[in-house]
This record gives sequence, C-alpha cells and structure tokens, in this order.
Amino acid sequence: MKQEMLINVSQPEECRIAIMEDGVLEELYVERTSQDNLVGNIYKGRIVNIEPSIQAAFVDFGVGRNGFLHISDVEPQYYRQGGLDPDKAFEAGEAASRGADIEETDADGRPKTATRRKPRLGDRPRVKPPIQDVLRRGDEVLVQVIKEGFGTKGPTLSTYISIPGRYLVLMPPLGRVGVSKKIDDEHERRLLRDIMLELRPPKGVGFVVRTAGTERTKSEMARDMAYLLRLWKSIVRRMRKYSAPIDIYQESDMIIRTIRDMFTEDVGRILIDEPAAYERAREFLELVMPKYVSRLQLYEGKEPLFHRYGLEEEISRIHQRKVPLKGGGSIVIDTTEALVAIDVNSGSFRTEKSAEENAYQMNLIAAKEIARQLRLRDLGGVIVNDFIDMRREKYRRGVEKALHDAMKRDRARTKILRTSPFGLIEMTRQRIRPSLRKSIFRDCPTCSGTGIVKTAESMAIEVMRTLQLSATRDDIARLNVTVHDEVATWINNRKRREIAQFEDATHVQLHVTGKESASPEHLLIEAWDSSGRTVRFP
Repeated sequence: MKQEMLINVSQPEECRIAIMEDGVLEELYVERTSQDNLVGNIYKGRIVNIEPSIQAAFVDFGVGRNGFLHISDVEPQYYRQGGLDPDKAFEAGEAASRGADIEETDADGRPKTATRRKPRLGDRPRVKPPIQDVLRRGDEVLVQVIKEGFGTKGPTLSTYISIPGRYLVLMPPLGRVGVSKKIDDEHERRLLRDIMLELRPPKGVGFVVRTAGTERTKSEMARDMAYLLRLWKSIVRRMRKYSAPIDIYQESDMIIRTIRDMFTEDVGRILIDEPAAYERAREFLELVMPKYVSRLQLYEGKEPLFHRYGLEEEISRIHQRKVPLKGGGSIVIDTTEALVAIDVNSGSFRTEKSAEENAYQMNLIAAKEIARQLRLRDLGGVIVNDFIDMRREKYRRGVEKALHDAMKRDRARTKILRTSPFGLIEMTRQRIRPSLRKSIFRDCPTCSGTGIVKTAESMAIEVMRTLQLSATRDDIARLNVTVHDEVATWINNRKRREIAQFEDATHVQLHVTGKESASPEHLLIEAWDSSGRTVRFP
C-alpha cells in the first residue's frame, strides 16, 4: 500500500492536504485563513450564564461568541472547588496517581469503564451533579474547544483537556497512563505499558499512548513526553498569570497537525509546494521524527501540484450530488439540516449471477465508497444509507461488515446500527467542524438553498392575488409593481384582460415593470394616493 501526502499552500488564503493511497484520493483537508479554526485551542474563560433546563453553561472565552459547556464535559475537580484554581491544577491527578495502575482509554484518551475497581479522584462519576451546584456565574474555567460553532451556535467546550504529541496525548489531571483502544494487539499493548512504567511520568498528569506509538522505542516516547510536559508547564504558568478571558494554548497549523497525526511509515513521500511551509514542516520532522526527514520534499514543478496528480478534477466531483461507482452503479448524497441521506442505485451494474448476488456485490462496492465520501466531504451527524434491498440475512450482515471495515480508518467517531426492517443502515459520525461543502459554498441568495424557485405563472398569480387587496382601500390611486422580466412579460401578455378589469373596477392606475437583474421571486409593490403621497401597501 503506497501512500503519499500532498500539501498545497501556493495560495496564502488556503491550505489543502490530500492523502493518496495507490493513486486514489482517500482523505482531504481544507483550511482557510478567513475561517475560525478553534478546535484544540485551550482558553481560560469565565461563566456568563447557567441554563439549568439544558444542564449547560455559556462561557466567554474571548473570541466574540460564547462557548457551550455541558455538564457531561465538566471535569470532576470543579465539583469540589467550584471554578478554576490554578494552584490545584495538578492535585486531582496527583491523588489519582497514588497506587494507580495502567488503565485502558478510548481514542480520545478518556478512561474506559473498568470493572471491580473503586472510584478514584479524577474519574468521571456515573451520576453528574446539577450544573447549578457545580458552577456559578463569574467562575473561571480552563476549557478546550472540541467542536466548531455551526450557524448561530457557538463552539462546544470541554474542561477535559488533552494535548496531543506525536506518540502520546497529555491528559491532565487524569493522573494515569493508558493505551488507545485502537491498538488491539495484546502483545504490543503490554510492551507499551512496560515502556510507560519505565518512563515514570510525574505525578499529577496523565498520558495516553496513541496508535502512532506502536513499535516506538523508549527514547522516542521519552522525547515526546518531555516535550508535552514542557508545554503543560508553560500552560499552567500562563493560566496563573492572566485573568479570563484569555487564550492559553493554540493548536498547531494544519500542516504540522496533519503530519503529526497522519504520518505513518506507510507514507512514502510528503510533497509541499511552498518553501516557507516546507521549512516549517522540516523543522518539525527534525525535532519529532528525524529519521523520516528524507521523505519530505519540496515540489518545484511548473505544473500546479494538485493538477499534476489529477486531484483538481477529483475534488470538483466531491461536491456533486451523484457519485458514479465502478461497474455502472452510483450513490446519491443529499444533505439536510438534520441528517444525510445516501441512496445506492444499481444503474447498469450487472453480473452473470442472480439478482440477489448482483445487489450484494453492488452494495459492497457502495459501502466502501460511502465511507470514502464521508471522509472527503467531512459529513457528520445522523446518516441514513439506503442500500439495494437484499432478502438473505447472510448478505445483509456482509454489507454491515463491509461498512464497518471501511469506516475503520476514519478518525471521526462513528456508530453503525444493524440493518433496519426497511433495509436501511443508520449511523452517526462525529461532527467537529462544518462540512467541506459548507466551508466552500454559501446558500444561493435566489433560492435560499432550496434549489427551486417559483415559476413565472406562479408569481403572476401571486401578484394578481395581492392586488385584489387594493379593492378594499379608498386611499390608493396608483400602483407600481416591480417583478422579474419573465414575470412582467407573463402578466402584461396573459393577464392583460384581468388588469383592465381591475383598473375599471378600482379606479387605480396600475403599472407593471420588469427588472432583469431581479430574482425570479422578487416582488415590490409601491402605492400612491391621489395627491402623490406614498401609501403603505399591502
């Protein structure tokens, strides 16, 4: 499996990173300087409002919009002290680390539920106290942005701080060390546990070994731990020095972030098309992964990097509603505010086997492409997949397994349900930031994002219906109607008789004006009385 990471920053306003696998685009990340990129940043904020009805607090953390902090994201140390105490930043972890053993954690570094173990300080209790008993207006809290704001909603915050390194994630004040659940090899897990015990991390902080830590040496892990500890100490110093709201720590730019999180030994080459970005990446690799510096290359070709690898055409297809599949089938992706609906069509796909086998083979191809499109488009929330109907239970389970396997490489958390009686597979995918489509496009000002507008006939009927209101008014002598050219033509030609009857019956002078630059649904009615004064109508 040959992988390449292509980084395009030739335009200073936008950074694009593509990960290709055997010549196929598998992952795409786009970030613009004009957009807020707050996920991962740490702030010292102040509680400005408590909402007991939704068990949440709103936090001013200095970015212009208040953040949303739910009780489930409030760390237990706040239950004891109410608000942030910088001098106690390490205490919960220190108490937890006394006699602590190695504990498994999930992909985010949060401890998994353990059996036959007494609760310890720093654990998330099963029953959360009411948020009004934990926090008060004016309290200071150390928060991290875990989800960007959407529309009128502010960013989602958490007091469970995590700072990623290359091989480890610092989790103050967890006070223990853990291993990512994505590392499923028991022998490897034991080796990593032994290494972490030998490194003897200081009391008061916790660490989680990332999947990138697999097969790493003790010295590599020690170097990463030292870097994270230096970073945490600087965060604590800044936290003590400044009052809220203030930014405490900013996540690295997308190039460093992606190399840190996505680079593996399978990536044979990293190409960057801008010298300054290349130097930043080189400095990072020399610091964190010096033996892989040779895989970083500066692209100096005359043809733009993404054009050279045929990615521009591929990226343009990402935004299309219909995605063709190998063999003649297709999937259709429709996005609404609440969910994503994906329909699988067989099209001209045929094999020499039975109809049931045809449907099964088509669904297997579709499952892999659905997972790829979800990653590329960064779609999140509730997703409903309508696969081609299959009667045999064996085939249904096979499609479910194919979708599960295809989603394994996705960094976002997902949950996939069993096939419903209607043949649908429902799933959820973690939504961290707006989708790629929302980042690049805006709703059409003409149709407001619906994709449809009223016909000229419909608008003409609406105009005539509105004009009938003037028959009940005695203060109107003249009306001027401004509509789109096509609507004006329809009214002046097909409604000429009705207009003449209207003027005779109401003694109102009516003039219909067409405006080419107006939207198809534009309607402006101006009214005057017999003295030429403007009258409000309708």
